[in-house]
Amino acid sequence: MVTTAPYGAWPSPIDARMVAVHDGRPEFVGVVGDEVWWTEPRPAEGGRRALVRRRSDGTEQPVLPAPWNVRSRVIEYGGQPWAGAVGTDGRTVAVFCDFADQRLYVFEPDGEAAPRPLTPVSPVGGGLRWADPVLRLDRGEVWCVLEEFTGPGPADLRRVFAAVPLDGSAAGDRAAVRELSDDRHRFVTGPRVSPDGRRAAWIAWDHPRMPWDGTVVLLADVTGEGRFTGVRELAGGAGESVAQVEWDADGTLLYVSDADGWWELRRADPDAAGTPGRRLCRPRQEEFGGPLWKLGLRWFLPLEGGTIAVVHGRGATALGILDPVTGELVDAAGPWTEWAPSLAVHGSRVVGVAASPRSAYEIVELDTCTGRSRVIAARHADAVDPVHYPEPQIRTFTGPDGRDIHAHIYPPHSPGHRAPDGELPPYVVWAHGGPTGHAPLVLDLEIAYFTSRGIGVAEVNYGGSTGYGREYRERLREQWGVVDVEDCAAVAEALADEGTADRHRLAIRGGSAGGWTAAASLTTTGLYACGTISYPVLDLVGWAEDGTHDFESQYLESLIGPRDEVPDRYRDRSPLHHADRISAPFLLLQGLDDVVCPPAQCERFLAKVAGQGPPHAYLAFEGEGHGFRREDTIVRALEAELSLYAQTFGVSRPDVAVLDLTK
Repeated sequence: MVTTAPYGAWPSPIDARMVAVHDGRPEFVGVVGDEVWWTEPRPAEGGRRALVRRRSDGTEQPVLPAPWNVRSRVIEYGGQPWAGAVGTDGRTVAVFCDFADQRLYVFEPDGEAAPRPLTPVSPVGGGLRWADPVLRLDRGEVWCVLEEFTGPGPADLRRVFAAVPLDGSAAGDRAAVRELSDDRHRFVTGPRVSPDGRRAAWIAWDHPRMPWDGTVVLLADVTGEGRFTGVRELAGGAGESVAQVEWDADGTLLYVSDADGWWELRRADPDAAGTPGRRLCRPRQEEFGGPLWKLGLRWFLPLEGGTIAVVHGRGATALGILDPVTGELVDAAGPWTEWAPSLAVHGSRVVGVAASPRSAYEIVELDTCTGRSRVIAARHADAVDPVHYPEPQIRTFTGPDGRDIHAHIYPPHSPGHRAPDGELPPYVVWAHGGPTGHAPLVLDLEIAYFTSRGIGVAEVNYGGSTGYGREYRERLREQWGVVDVEDCAAVAEALADEGTADRHRLAIRGGSAGGWTAAASLTTTGLYACGTISYPVLDLVGWAEDGTHDFESQYLESLIGPRDEVPDRYRDRSPLHHADRISAPFLLLQGLDDVVCPPAQCERFLAKVAGQGPPHAYLAFEGEGHGFRREDTIVRALEAELSLYAQTFGVSRPDVAVLDLTK
């Protein structure tokens, strides 16, 4: 039986607690012996990342108990936080970075001893941080990226490659950490050691560039003492983004570069520095790489026999096997529409993290000999009958100047409810973070939370998003707060014009850079009835003046323009300085431990609207950083957002507490 009820008022079995429990996804997959290891979220355990393994018999178990939190803070967004290997004596050794103190620890997962620290604690600034470890059991060391604070400020730091003894001798002595490289470059990814151990390759870049603007591939000889000498550039440059580099078995280097407008896979001779690498796949307008928001991301890996496993696609992604001799590419069969940049290989098998519109992220194995793909771990299990999931539509809209805008539209959907004849549904436009990122086409219970209640969602991959080539990505150059706002508005207006959405019940929401877009939209368009702004950028001047972490501290040079050339633009674009223009109710959500978008920005914004602004609410959460990870936080934030929409759209929601909106 189908019940008639207004859009937004439908009851749903998908509650906020269910969404919170299933928040996050597996990351950083690797193979240790015959086992597959990865990290996965634990929202109910304070938001920690657990290290988990799948044994050869198919059983899954945590490698480390609570409260170990396997997560690095290098560049604040982190990177590969663990490494494991089986020694010649058959013992498994693993190292990991613990979030609490950022020290490296070593342990034997099948031994009785607790993990013991390998690195010291530094009292300077943010201390010593580690990421992208490479175990060198032959040398009794682990090589990794060291991020070392040299002062109290967020930009007082250096990054080098360092070797840490596995015997624990460096646990209390910084001098025992042996540096492999100098700090000539501001940012580096983890070193990739050649099959013969005589060379190392890595990616580096410097301010004001971000890694998707321009990076270089560096090559060095490795001495018998394990030091890097003769550092030289092999590929890349100011206008070329290389996102990953790996050694092939024959001693050549594989890397993905967007020199021709799309991230493509290339091969280079390490003895021919300066010679462009040869493209390995037949030309196709697809991405074989992506933005380096974390260190250690892997979009490709070479396989035995000479083929290469690749994650590729335009918008959505697929896992394929590339024959570098013929340039032919064969995709793995299966329902998955998104593959994370987290691949591992084991013989002829490829392991990755994939999702689809009907399944959340799970760990999938491809047997390249048989072509068979199967889920092997972190298996998706429907928390609710799938009939309640939304049915996404892949749409391309037309924006200003006739430009294409890519979006995923999720109409309201409930198997047991329909709206009264003639009623149009409310829609919430979702602006993703980054802004150099993208909204994937996957099952997201947070979206289903709204669509199953009769509220549509429009995820917009606005200009500046990845997945559509460099030209699309660079639409946002010096246009942040313009193109993203216009593209979101164009999608919302198109949905209203075609009769899909109620023009008077449109909302916008976003977190981080998406929070900026949401706030900027509320101050400039007058289109939205309300908005949800999460851990946002609100003041460009404050953000540029030591108001964020080092990694993004000069991001505005490309997003807004050089500050010494366009100083007025920094003020004119900032929602903080136009807070008086907001007339729509809004909800502001913030983590109090956020160093990327500090709470001071929200506090200044609230001071501007106090006593004269529209109805609003501010929820700040202790213990949360940039993005929410704790179960109770996610529940509170989601229910508050629903209450905002219910009050604004004029529907009754007795299943959530009424959000107190003040002026």
